[in-house]
Amino acid sequence: MTIIPQLRFPEFLEKDGWEIKEVGEIFQVTRGYVLSMTLVKEVPSEEYPYPVFSSQTKNNGLAGYYNEYLYEDAITWTTDGANAGDVNYRDGKFYCTNVCGVLLNEEGFANPCIAELINSVSKKHVSYVGNPKLMNGVMSKIQIPVPSIPEQQKIASCLSSLDELLAAHNEKLDALKDHKKGLLQNLFPSADETVPKIRFPEFEGDGEWVEKKLGKVYSFLVTNSFSRAKLNYEDGEVKNIHYGDIHTKFSTLFDISREEVPYINPDVSTDKIREECYCKEGDMIFADASEDLNDVGKSIEIVNLNGERLVSGLHTLMARQIEKTLEIGFGGYLFKSDWIKKQIQREAQGAKVLGISTGRISNIKISFPRNPIEQQKIASCLSAVDELITAQQEKIEQLQQHKKGLMQGLFPKIES
Repeated sequence: MTIIPQLRFPEFLEKDGWEIKEVGEIFQVTRGYVLSMTLVKEVPSEEYPYPVFSSQTKNNGLAGYYNEYLYEDAITWTTDGANAGDVNYRDGKFYCTNVCGVLLNEEGFANPCIAELINSVSKKHVSYVGNPKLMNGVMSKIQIPVPSIPEQQKIASCLSSLDELLAAHNEKLDALKDHKKGLLQNLFPSADETVPKIRFPEFEGDGEWVEKKLGKVYSFLVTNSFSRAKLNYEDGEVKNIHYGDIHTKFSTLFDISREEVPYINPDVSTDKIREECYCKEGDMIFADASEDLNDVGKSIEIVNLNGERLVSGLHTLMARQIEKTLEIGFGGYLFKSDWIKKQIQREAQGAKVLGISTGRISNIKISFPRNPIEQQKIASCLSAVDELITAQQEKIEQLQQHKKGLMQGLFPKIES
């Protein structure tokens, strides 16, 4: 049985179709070995040059570096756990742990191409009875369409070029994020400092920043406790900020016209919400709970409501300036600065889940320039970097979608 892909390079249009084969017909199917992570180094060196791959780590399975290797130029897949069925081509010499299966090539197949082919169907074969798993026996029986070696090489070269472009764009994104991190460290004072390390030239003679307790600048209003079950994305009159969205998707400067925000279900009464408890532009919304110390007290600033009604919801704290002290936009970045975040972390309480209360967060110290124009300049600078980061993320998403569409055309589908 043969099959022909939807897209094909011109030189292969008149060639035979792709032959359907089982993975076990073209690869020796094995797996990695147990390795204590205490023996693995975080960075490579002359003594520890070989990457170690494990499904239990981030960064595409890279766990560190070791002084021995097991395989060279092979395909690996995650055998069990949340990432079961993920398939990767490993270039060069490497070690992999026993949570990885390995496909050893004995017939000269262009592995990057075959890895993509297997990855396109492998998830369908994962067993979800108990712990997710895709073991050697099942992997061996997976059927894939296999092109000739020259066509494999052409496809692999095409996808490799696209991967290199993606890698370059990801490097640019990382550089932008590092640049923003540096600005946040230097545009705001650290502990025991009265001025930041970097100041715009026109404000260097403006003197020290003002320091006050947060509770002297902001007061806190009542929020609601509507669960996700009482929210929807289709219909309603009042939108609701859920703490989970602060952690995962909302921008530092919250513009309701640019965010996907759920409504409170129409059948849920909002009569008890006092008018002053609806969000206003300039309000700060804090997530009061997190399992991650770095995210406890994570915040957004409301900068544009576009005439819509919005409330702050479950596990949030809503702070409003007692009198106009901070310019819109400045507060959002102020609470992302290192000194403020460290103070919030010190005030957090809890074991598995960390929390921050209005009383404890009111005690932290904040500092700001007296001149509102300086506040605006800092906010504009950081907002411009955020826009560059967003644009870069969108470019990467477009390239990923292009790759996905290309693979769907280049790789023929078969019934599994």
